[in-house]
Amino acid sequence: MLDIIEGLPQGKALDILQSASILGFNSCLTGTNNYRDTANSEVVVITSGAGRKPGMSRDELLKTNVTIISEVTRNVVDHSPDGIIIMVTNPVDAMTYLALKVSGFPRSRVLGLSGVLDSARLSGFIASETGAPASEVSALVLGEHGQNMVIIPRLATVKGRPLTEILPQEAINRLVERTINGGAEIVGLLKTGSAFYTPSAAAACMVEAIVLDKKKIMPCAAYLQGEYGIKDTVIGVPVKLGKNGIEQIIELALTDDEKKALQSSAEVGRGLIDSMRLS
Repeated sequence: MLDIIEGLPQGKALDILQSASILGFNSCLTGTNNYRDTANSEVVVITSGAGRKPGMSRDELLKTNVTIISEVTRNVVDHSPDGIIIMVTNPVDAMTYLALKVSGFPRSRVLGLSGVLDSARLSGFIASETGAPASEVSALVLGEHGQNMVIIPRLATVKGRPLTEILPQEAINRLVERTINGGAEIVGLLKTGSAFYTPSAAAACMVEAIVLDKKKIMPCAAYLQGEYGIKDTVIGVPVKLGKNGIEQIIELALTDDEKKALQSSAEVGRGLIDSMRLS
């Protein structure tokens, strides 16, 4: 674990390490303020950046986080040139694009946390609404990680049954709206912070899929080169994650309206990318 604040990563790493006998893991955790100690990392999860405050949009984070992520990415490349980058910092689609361009890595080795988190939120809301165990709910959220995410209710299931056969449209609309505002709802409740438990669980799931070469299909922020009719933009789509990072981008059979919604979501992300003026 690395941070610029002296003592912070060391203390957090030590605290987690001491839970090993309780949780039953054998990993060795260390904290550091020096990138040299992270040399030759296989996977690097970037969470650096300004935090989101109540009333603040992800877009407002952009200017500050461009500077931070550019510096962090250059250090990652210098010390772990063969690593895979997982971006968590918001606005995640733009920051993933930034890391891709700054690092010069192939698109398979730079991806962002988006749909795994958003899908988990939707699944949790569906489970609460229907009374079904969360483990028996499946949901898929695509597009921008933010107000323009693309939620397709027909792709959500409860115990294998389509959500559209279980809940009335009014209830589905309410769950969709709550999912879109899921992060802001938590920020509003915490007052001085943002969500951390589910995002960290989602990132850990992505890391595990890569390290253990699971070939698992997960919705992640990925750089598209024509898939879904979208080019030169990072947006959330299903991908196969394995030891090489993104090993395949999965193109779902979407309706015309769903495809247009995804493309519109990508245009919003494209606007943020253009505002960074990287070229």
